[in-house]
Amino acid sequence: MTEATPADPEVSEGPAGAVRTLRRITAEAAAGLDWTAENLLEATLRHGLFGKAAVVSSFGAESAVLLHMVSELKPDTPVLFLDTGKHFGETLRYRERLVETLGLSDVRSLSPDPATLAREDADGLLFARDADRCCHLRKVLPLERALAPFDAWITGRKRHQGTTRNALPTVEFDRRHSKVNPLAHWTAEAVERYLTRHDLPFHPLAAEGYRSIGCMTCTARTTPAQDARAGRWPGSAKTECGIHARPRTTADSPP
Repeated sequence: MTEATPADPEVSEGPAGAVRTLRRITAEAAAGLDWTAENLLEATLRHGLFGKAAVVSSFGAESAVLLHMVSELKPDTPVLFLDTGKHFGETLRYRERLVETLGLSDVRSLSPDPATLAREDADGLLFARDADRCCHLRKVLPLERALAPFDAWITGRKRHQGTTRNALPTVEFDRRHSKVNPLAHWTAEAVERYLTRHDLPFHPLAAEGYRSIGCMTCTARTTPAQDARAGRWPGSAKTECGIHARPRTTADSPP
Protein backbone atom coordinates (compact mmCIF):
# COMPACT_ATOMS: atom_id res chain seq x y z
CA MET A 1 0.00 0.00 0.00
CA THR A 2 1.32 3.47 -0.86
CA GLU A 3 1.63 5.60 2.24
CA ALA A 4 -0.09 8.97 2.28
CA THR A 5 -1.43 11.34 4.83
CA PRO A 6 -5.24 11.33 5.07
CA ALA A 7 -6.98 14.66 4.60
CA ASP A 8 -8.34 16.26 7.75
CA PRO A 9 -11.59 14.39 8.36
CA GLU A 10 -14.93 16.01 8.91
CA VAL A 11 -16.71 15.37 12.19
CA SER A 12 -19.66 13.03 11.70
CA GLU A 13 -22.55 12.86 14.14
CA GLY A 14 -25.14 10.13 14.69
CA PRO A 15 -25.50 6.69 13.11
CA ALA A 16 -25.68 7.84 9.49
CA GLY A 17 -22.72 10.18 9.91
CA ALA A 18 -20.64 7.52 11.61
CA VAL A 19 -21.32 5.06 8.82
CA ARG A 20 -20.47 7.67 6.15
CA THR A 21 -17.19 8.35 7.93
CA LEU A 22 -16.44 4.64 8.18
CA ARG A 23 -17.15 4.15 4.48
CA ARG A 24 -14.86 7.06 3.69
CA ILE A 25 -12.03 5.49 5.72
CA THR A 26 -12.58 2.17 3.94
CA ALA A 27 -12.56 3.82 0.51
CA GLU A 28 -9.46 5.89 1.28
CA ALA A 29 -7.63 2.82 2.56
CA ALA A 30 -8.51 0.98 -0.66
CA ALA A 31 -7.23 3.97 -2.66
CA GLY A 32 -3.85 3.81 -0.94
CA LEU A 33 -4.19 6.17 2.00
CA ASP A 34 -2.43 4.88 5.08
CA TRP A 35 -5.08 4.43 7.78
CA THR A 36 -2.79 2.88 10.37
CA ALA A 37 -3.83 2.49 13.99
CA GLU A 38 -1.86 5.62 14.85
CA ASN A 39 -3.46 7.64 12.05
CA LEU A 40 -6.96 6.58 13.01
CA LEU A 41 -6.26 7.46 16.65
CA GLU A 42 -4.85 10.83 15.67
CA ALA A 43 -7.90 11.61 13.55
CA THR A 44 -10.18 10.53 16.40
CA LEU A 45 -8.39 12.22 19.30
CA ARG A 46 -6.88 15.34 17.74
CA HIS A 47 -9.31 16.09 14.92
CA GLY A 48 -12.59 14.93 16.42
CA LEU A 49 -13.35 12.42 13.68
CA PHE A 50 -16.23 10.97 15.69
CA GLY A 51 -16.79 13.81 18.14
CA LYS A 52 -15.83 13.73 21.82
CA ALA A 53 -14.04 10.46 22.53
CA ALA A 54 -12.83 8.42 25.49
CA VAL A 55 -10.71 5.29 25.76
CA VAL A 56 -12.05 2.27 27.63
CA SER A 57 -9.26 0.11 29.00
CA SER A 58 -9.09 -2.95 31.24
CA PHE A 59 -5.35 -2.45 31.86
CA GLY A 60 -5.07 -6.09 30.86
CA ALA A 61 -2.49 -8.22 29.10
CA GLU A 62 -2.31 -6.14 25.88
CA SER A 63 -3.58 -2.77 27.07
CA ALA A 64 -0.23 -0.99 27.12
CA VAL A 65 -0.08 -0.79 23.31
CA LEU A 66 -3.21 1.33 22.89
CA LEU A 67 -2.50 3.37 26.01
CA HIS A 68 1.03 4.16 24.80
CA MET A 69 -0.31 5.35 21.44
CA VAL A 70 -2.87 7.51 23.21
CA SER A 71 -0.22 8.97 25.53
CA GLU A 72 1.91 9.94 22.53
CA LEU A 73 -1.00 11.71 20.84
CA LYS A 74 -3.10 13.20 23.64
CA PRO A 75 -2.18 12.16 27.21
CA ASP A 76 -5.14 14.02 28.70
CA THR A 77 -7.61 11.78 26.85
CA PRO A 78 -10.20 10.39 29.29
CA VAL A 79 -9.39 6.74 30.02
CA LEU A 80 -12.27 4.81 31.59
CA PHE A 81 -11.40 1.84 33.82
CA LEU A 82 -14.12 -0.44 35.16
CA ASP A 83 -13.15 -1.00 38.79
CA THR A 84 -15.44 -3.93 39.46
CA GLY A 85 -14.13 -4.66 42.95
CA LYS A 86 -13.07 -8.11 41.70
CA HIS A 87 -9.78 -7.36 39.94
CA PHE A 88 -6.47 -9.06 40.57
CA GLY A 89 -4.21 -6.97 42.78
CA GLU A 90 -1.64 -7.29 40.00
CA THR A 91 -3.99 -5.50 37.60
CA LEU A 92 -4.54 -2.58 39.96
CA ARG A 93 -0.80 -2.19 40.54
CA TYR A 94 -0.15 -2.49 36.81
CA ARG A 95 -2.69 0.24 36.16
CA GLU A 96 -0.88 2.58 38.52
CA ARG A 97 2.47 1.75 36.92
CA LEU A 98 1.19 2.41 33.40
CA VAL A 99 -0.49 5.66 34.39
CA GLU A 100 2.78 6.91 35.85
CA THR A 101 4.99 5.56 33.07
CA LEU A 102 2.86 6.94 30.25
CA GLY A 103 1.84 10.21 31.90
CA LEU A 104 -1.88 9.63 31.45
CA SER A 105 -3.59 12.50 33.23
CA ASP A 106 -7.30 11.66 33.12
CA VAL A 107 -7.82 8.02 34.14
CA ARG A 108 -11.28 7.56 35.64
CA SER A 109 -12.20 4.56 37.78
CA LEU A 110 -15.83 3.52 37.35
CA SER A 111 -17.41 1.66 40.25
CA PRO A 112 -20.75 -0.15 40.52
CA ASP A 113 -23.56 1.51 42.44
CA PRO A 114 -23.18 0.55 46.13
CA ALA A 115 -26.95 0.44 46.75
CA THR A 116 -27.46 -1.90 43.80
CA LEU A 117 -24.69 -4.20 45.01
CA ALA A 118 -26.13 -4.23 48.51
CA ARG A 119 -29.48 -5.25 47.11
CA GLU A 120 -28.38 -7.81 44.51
CA ASP A 121 -24.92 -8.98 45.56
CA ALA A 122 -24.68 -8.55 49.31
CA ASP A 123 -22.46 -11.61 49.73
CA GLY A 124 -20.23 -10.79 46.74
CA LEU A 125 -20.94 -14.17 45.15
CA LEU A 126 -23.30 -13.14 42.37
CA PHE A 127 -20.58 -14.04 39.87
CA ALA A 128 -21.04 -17.71 40.81
CA ARG A 129 -24.83 -17.62 40.65
CA ASP A 130 -25.40 -15.40 37.61
CA ALA A 131 -22.28 -14.19 35.85
CA ASP A 132 -24.26 -12.20 33.27
CA ARG A 133 -26.04 -10.23 35.97
CA CYS A 134 -22.79 -9.66 37.85
CA CYS A 135 -21.16 -8.21 34.73
CA HIS A 136 -24.23 -6.09 34.07
CA LEU A 137 -24.07 -4.50 37.53
CA ARG A 138 -20.33 -4.14 37.76
CA LYS A 139 -19.44 -3.29 34.15
CA VAL A 140 -22.33 -2.52 31.80
CA LEU A 141 -24.25 -0.04 33.97
CA PRO A 142 -21.20 1.93 35.20
CA LEU A 143 -19.87 2.23 31.65
CA GLU A 144 -23.22 3.36 30.27
CA ARG A 145 -23.30 6.16 32.84
CA ALA A 146 -19.71 7.20 32.16
CA LEU A 147 -20.12 7.22 28.37
CA ALA A 148 -23.16 9.49 28.44
CA PRO A 149 -21.22 12.72 27.68
CA PHE A 150 -19.14 11.14 24.90
CA ASP A 151 -19.84 10.59 21.21
CA ALA A 152 -17.32 7.80 20.74
CA TRP A 153 -15.20 5.31 22.62
CA ILE A 154 -11.97 3.58 21.70
CA THR A 155 -11.22 -0.04 22.57
CA GLY A 156 -8.19 -2.32 22.31
CA ARG A 157 -10.11 -5.34 21.02
CA LYS A 158 -8.43 -7.48 18.36
CA ARG A 159 -9.53 -10.23 15.98
CA HIS A 160 -6.87 -12.65 17.18
CA GLN A 161 -8.39 -12.77 20.67
CA GLY A 162 -10.94 -15.43 19.85
CA THR A 163 -13.60 -16.70 17.50
CA THR A 164 -16.16 -14.22 18.82
CA ARG A 165 -13.94 -11.36 17.62
CA ASN A 166 -12.47 -12.70 14.38
CA ALA A 167 -14.67 -10.44 12.22
CA LEU A 168 -14.20 -7.34 14.38
CA PRO A 169 -14.48 -4.15 12.28
CA THR A 170 -12.12 -1.20 12.73
CA VAL A 171 -15.03 1.15 13.39
CA GLU A 172 -18.63 0.39 14.31
CA PHE A 173 -21.65 2.23 15.65
CA ASP A 174 -23.65 0.75 18.52
CA ARG A 175 -26.72 2.95 17.99
CA ARG A 176 -25.53 5.37 20.69
CA HIS A 177 -21.81 5.85 20.10
CA SER A 178 -19.19 5.34 17.47
CA LYS A 179 -16.79 2.62 18.61
CA VAL A 180 -13.23 2.69 17.31
CA ASN A 181 -11.09 -0.48 17.35
CA PRO A 182 -7.79 0.75 15.89
CA LEU A 183 -5.90 -2.46 16.73
CA ALA A 184 -8.54 -4.82 15.35
CA HIS A 185 -6.19 -6.33 12.76
CA TRP A 186 -3.16 -6.65 15.06
CA THR A 187 -1.79 -10.11 15.82
CA ALA A 188 -0.47 -11.27 19.18
CA GLU A 189 3.02 -11.18 17.68
CA ALA A 190 2.59 -7.56 16.59
CA VAL A 191 1.48 -6.64 20.11
CA GLU A 192 4.55 -8.27 21.64
CA ARG A 193 6.87 -6.58 19.15
CA TYR A 194 5.37 -3.19 19.94
CA LEU A 195 5.66 -3.70 23.71
CA THR A 196 9.28 -4.74 23.34
CA ARG A 197 10.23 -2.02 20.86
CA HIS A 198 8.87 0.71 23.13
CA ASP A 199 10.18 -0.92 26.32
CA LEU A 200 6.70 -1.05 27.83
CA PRO A 201 5.99 -3.12 30.95
CA PHE A 202 4.10 -6.37 30.48
CA HIS A 203 1.21 -7.25 32.76
CA PRO A 204 2.77 -9.38 35.52
CA LEU A 205 0.19 -12.15 35.06
CA ALA A 206 0.97 -12.56 31.36
CA ALA A 207 4.09 -14.56 32.19
CA GLU A 208 1.96 -16.91 34.29
CA GLY A 209 -0.27 -17.98 31.40
CA TYR A 210 -3.01 -15.36 31.67
CA ARG A 211 -3.46 -14.09 28.11
CA SER A 212 -6.79 -12.32 28.72
CA ILE A 213 -7.25 -10.82 32.16
CA GLY A 214 -10.53 -9.75 33.71
CA CYS A 215 -11.93 -10.20 37.18
CA MET A 216 -9.99 -12.55 39.46
CA THR A 217 -13.12 -14.59 40.14
CA CYS A 218 -13.77 -15.33 36.47
CA THR A 219 -10.31 -15.59 34.86
CA ALA A 220 -8.09 -18.65 34.41
CA ARG A 221 -4.83 -19.48 32.69
CA THR A 222 -4.89 -20.75 29.10
CA THR A 223 -2.64 -22.92 26.98
CA PRO A 224 -1.04 -21.65 23.74
CA ALA A 225 -3.41 -23.90 21.78
CA GLN A 226 -6.50 -22.15 23.16
CA ASP A 227 -8.10 -18.85 22.17
CA ALA A 228 -6.69 -15.94 24.14
CA ARG A 229 -10.07 -15.48 25.84
CA ALA A 230 -10.66 -19.15 26.65
CA GLY A 231 -9.78 -18.45 30.26
CA ARG A 232 -12.63 -16.01 30.75
CA TRP A 233 -15.63 -17.46 32.61
CA PRO A 234 -14.11 -20.98 32.36
CA GLY A 235 -16.55 -23.85 32.41
CA SER A 236 -19.39 -21.76 30.99
CA ALA A 237 -20.64 -20.72 27.56
CA LYS A 238 -20.14 -17.04 28.41
CA THR A 239 -17.54 -15.30 26.24
CA GLU A 240 -18.13 -11.55 26.71
CA CYS A 241 -19.01 -9.35 29.66
CA GLY A 242 -21.76 -7.44 27.86
CA ILE A 243 -20.31 -3.98 27.28
CA HIS A 244 -19.94 -4.78 23.55
CA ALA A 245 -23.32 -6.46 23.17
CA ARG A 246 -25.33 -3.56 21.75
CA PRO A 247 -26.66 -3.82 18.17
CA ARG A 248 -24.12 -2.32 15.84
CA THR A 249 -23.79 -0.69 12.43
CA THR A 250 -20.65 -1.13 10.31
CA ALA A 251 -19.52 -0.05 6.86
CA ASP A 252 -21.57 -2.85 5.33
CA SER A 253 -24.75 -2.00 7.22
CA PRO A 254 -27.41 0.54 6.29
CA PRO A 255 -27.27 3.80 8.28
